[in-house]
Amino acid sequence: MSQRYSISQSESDVQTPAIPASTYRLQLTPAFPFAAAEAAVPYLASLGVSHLHLSPVLEAVPGSAHGYDVTDHGRVREELGGERGLRALAAAARERGLGLVLDIVPNHMALPSPLRLNRPLWEVLREGPGSPYARWFDVDWDAGGGQLLLPVLAGPDEPFTVDAGAGLLRCGEREFPLRAGTAGLPLPELLAAQWYRPAWWREARTALNYRRFFTISDLIGVRVEDPAVFAATHAKVLELVRDGVAAGLRIDHVDGLADPEQYLRRLRAAAGEGCWVVVEKILARDEDLPQAWPVAGTTGYDALHRVDGVFTDGAGAAELASLYGESTGAPGWEETASAAAREVLAGDLAAELGTLERWAGPGAAAAVSELLVASRVYRTYPGGPGPDARTLERAAARAGSASVDSVRARLEADPAFAARFAQTSAALRAKSLEDRAFYRWAPLLSATEVGGEPGGPAVPAAEFHAYCADRERDWPASGTVLSTHDTKRSADVRARIAVLSQAPGAAGRAGAGGGAGRGGGGDPQLAWVARQSALGLGDVPERGPRLAAALLKAAREAGLRTSWTDPDEAYEAGIADLVPPAAVELPPELAEAARANVLGMTLLHLTMPGVPEVYQGSEYEYRALVDPDNRRPAVFPREALAALDAGAAPLTLAQEKLALTTALLRLRRTRPAVFRGYAPLTARGPASEHCLAYTRPGGLVAVATRLSHRLAEAGGWRDTALPLPPGRWHPAHGPTPPSPYEGEVRLSRLLAAGPVAALVRAG
Repeated sequence: MSQRYSISQSESDVQTPAIPASTYRLQLTPAFPFAAAEAAVPYLASLGVSHLHLSPVLEAVPGSAHGYDVTDHGRVREELGGERGLRALAAAARERGLGLVLDIVPNHMALPSPLRLNRPLWEVLREGPGSPYARWFDVDWDAGGGQLLLPVLAGPDEPFTVDAGAGLLRCGEREFPLRAGTAGLPLPELLAAQWYRPAWWREARTALNYRRFFTISDLIGVRVEDPAVFAATHAKVLELVRDGVAAGLRIDHVDGLADPEQYLRRLRAAAGEGCWVVVEKILARDEDLPQAWPVAGTTGYDALHRVDGVFTDGAGAAELASLYGESTGAPGWEETASAAAREVLAGDLAAELGTLERWAGPGAAAAVSELLVASRVYRTYPGGPGPDARTLERAAARAGSASVDSVRARLEADPAFAARFAQTSAALRAKSLEDRAFYRWAPLLSATEVGGEPGGPAVPAAEFHAYCADRERDWPASGTVLSTHDTKRSADVRARIAVLSQAPGAAGRAGAGGGAGRGGGGDPQLAWVARQSALGLGDVPERGPRLAAALLKAAREAGLRTSWTDPDEAYEAGIADLVPPAAVELPPELAEAARANVLGMTLLHLTMPGVPEVYQGSEYEYRALVDPDNRRPAVFPREALAALDAGAAPLTLAQEKLALTTALLRLRRTRPAVFRGYAPLTARGPASEHCLAYTRPGGLVAVATRLSHRLAEAGGWRDTALPLPPGRWHPAHGPTPPSPYEGEVRLSRLLAAGPVAALVRAG
């Protein structure tokens, strides 16, 4: 039930289309509020995008740098300029033909400090399960002995005071509401009489009795499956949609919801068919988005994996994995992922696992754990197939068939158990893969990206074409991304690192192996991470501090020698020693390969089926590491774009990327009909495997050079040629050749000026 094309067929239409031609993501913060975004509108309109995609705009924890910690669904965030500022931004964008897409967070709310900022939660703490707001939150009152655990205290023996006049319980700067009639009780009895139990933060791991976002106890799960809760939490967003302020919605962490399809149907009915909706959903390589979901598609991490993968050499990646294992003693990818899953489930998610084990009944604990660990997808969905045969087989091999069958029967018979199992499964996959195993597995860091498959990162050209054809047929308006606020490395950093798969023997010479430096307590694993990260980042402002911060986060997330909850100060003191004193750059031949990757990835992203999103600043060369590095203030290359528009030739890779990006974004916006359909094009000749080409039958041809270093080693294009579709073809940007391209064109001619070409049919 995908959302189909409905944008104008006009070649010159610059009105805001119902489905975006492209989006541009802006990270709003108190330092970059609505007014700053409004000031950027003229530049962004000139860039060629059709919609601005805003990070969450509802009221959040004061000072929040991201906005996903919502405290009030009924108000637009005052620190960003409030509703007046948002409506002014929408009006300014509309004047330039741009629409707004809002990022919304249905899965959770903040458990803030002060707690009273979240009024629904505050009332539940005061009134308990009898509160009208109790239905808002996923709380297991029985598991807590009738009390909601609040793991917010700094230590296990914090002192409390009572302010009877104000009706408050205090612990340091924290305040809690007193249950009616308890203010005069002696302190021990008073604490026992509350509907909550303030506790040391470490108790969350084993005693938590509310659903949370992943392992973040400061974000409490919201029951949007309840119609009244949905209505209350979505009233303001839907008002903004009805008023034309928002033309689209991005749904954060849809896998956290009890029944995503039910939620999405309710949202679609309320928002209307004209609202473009995409979901943040991580798909396994062979997994499809449920066809019944009434959305345009995903936010695009599935596209990221295919684009990255087609520029990765599989043989070289395998060689790097072998070298990594030999130098670090680390296990292979499958063992790394499995070990991380077991650690996270038994440790970080012990409370969630305990809940499932209680529900499953005696003797089912092992089967519950093994089914969660064995899953190859983030989760299953109500009404869909349960765990697949491979998952059941792997779980039964460790827990026994009878026990696994009993849990499977419970999943089929008990919707509440199945929902909580699925929600826990999604949290486990995210935390154990993205936030642990990806930090432990370092042979080729460009492969350890959200939605990626580190054990097999390469994507053959045929698989890329099949993916694109499927997306054009089933989800033509789905999102595509290369860099986001959540990617561990920006696309340009990954493009630089990925060239090592073409020259694994050069990794050490490029300073990208683990042989140089043994800081971080003599940790060879982190040395690999450090050298490849330094190579990917290259020479950028504040290189040293940025790299050191990313390495500290990598070490803590990996959890091998230190962690967030139990930091090893002596080990961490040596991490900064792994930061090279000077920028690490690629040898000239690999720098050229990185250029081909950067421009090739940009070309595919902006011409393949779907709605491409440009992350703030990434229209230019954009090198960033994991957050908070990738959430630094946006830098808009206004002067560079003005120079290009005035006729200047691009002289640097950053300028080449900007020229290519702008040309394709403007083409998407002014000639949307060009981007319809999809068909692979096959080159002929000795280097044909290095040419990735396709046509959008509406009138576009895209040609990219893949694995360009291997191509150069083999002697270049030689007489390899590409048969073009019928017609006369002109470059979409760059120098105009003496005559149009027709028929079969030698790639040495077509790509003489650079590693990519975008052609449009004349007439």
